[in-house]
Amino acid sequence: MAGSDGKNEKTETKGETKIESKDDKDKKDKGGEKDGFKFAVQAEKKSGLEGFLLFLWNSETKEFLGRTGMSWLKIGVFYLVYYAFLAGFFMLMLLAFFQTLNDDRPTYDTESGIIGQNPGVGFRPMPPNKQIGSTLIWFRHGDHNGDWENWVKRLEDHMTDYKNKDYATDAGAHAVECGDKGQIAPGEGGVCKIDQQSLFGGLCQNETAYGYRDGKPCIMIKVNKIYNWDPVPYTSVDEMPEDIPETIKKAFQKNIDEETPELNDRVWLECEGENPADRENLGAVNYYPTNGVGKNFFPYQNQKGYLSPVVFAQLDNPKQGVMIAIECKAWAQNIEHDSMERRGLTHFELMID
Repeated sequence: MAGSDGKNEKTETKGETKIESKDDKDKKDKGGEKDGFKFAVQAEKKSGLEGFLLFLWNSETKEFLGRTGMSWLKIGVFYLVYYAFLAGFFMLMLLAFFQTLNDDRPTYDTESGIIGQNPGVGFRPMPPNKQIGSTLIWFRHGDHNGDWENWVKRLEDHMTDYKNKDYATDAGAHAVECGDKGQIAPGEGGVCKIDQQSLFGGLCQNETAYGYRDGKPCIMIKVNKIYNWDPVPYTSVDEMPEDIPETIKKAFQKNIDEETPELNDRVWLECEGENPADRENLGAVNYYPTNGVGKNFFPYQNQKGYLSPVVFAQLDNPKQGVMIAIECKAWAQNIEHDSMERRGLTHFELMID
């Protein structure tokens, strides 16, 4: 255009006229940068100790461990509230759970409980702790080369409370003499005392090494405690199952003949070999105080000073040098037997050298 100062140029494109300033042209020549915009530039990466120290504290961005002070404050408040809520929720659930518990009795018992209403049977002495899964009683009898001492010690330790005549009284219980066979009821709120004289009879006492020294060991048999479980004794021989030992039937009938039927109100206990060969090798068994525990020892209701009633089964002449499988069962109308589940019975093996 005539008379122009040279700062503006006219460009014709397909019939259109566009006037470009010198500044616009300069920008186009520089690669078309947009006014006021800068692309992000990646920060210089540092490695090694310098990079670690920069991560600990960045003086340019004021960041500690990759976060600014405000960022640390926000995340700290978040987790404080979060974990406080979790702790409060846990405490609330725990409090609700404890409201369902009773210090004196279980929430569920007998039929409603996991244990059920069929008691198990236990024996003592048990093998040492390093053989916790074993049920084998194995020892060498004799005065000079015997190794029966540890078996006697474990049995004696277990019988400590049973030898204490004042155990129930010291515990604050209303202790009652229920007779040598538990034939006398203790009354409401009372517990039967253990009759030491009748229990620790024959070879079944510490002075005679519980018969282990002579190869005639005493095995303590007990009915395990189940809260509020009460046995239902047999009232006649006709009520007894076919597989009940004949010794129990004879003892039951003997008590009737001698006009002492109250002695039949008991949980009968009987030990015998599992197989015919075991029964032959086992020989005769003596019981102290008798082959059963009186009904008056039940039910267990967490009474102070309560001790589970026990019986000593003294093996009079077991065969030596062979392993004998022995099974001791408890017998009553409401006791079922299951060898696999160990319900209503206990099992152990005996080996005497």
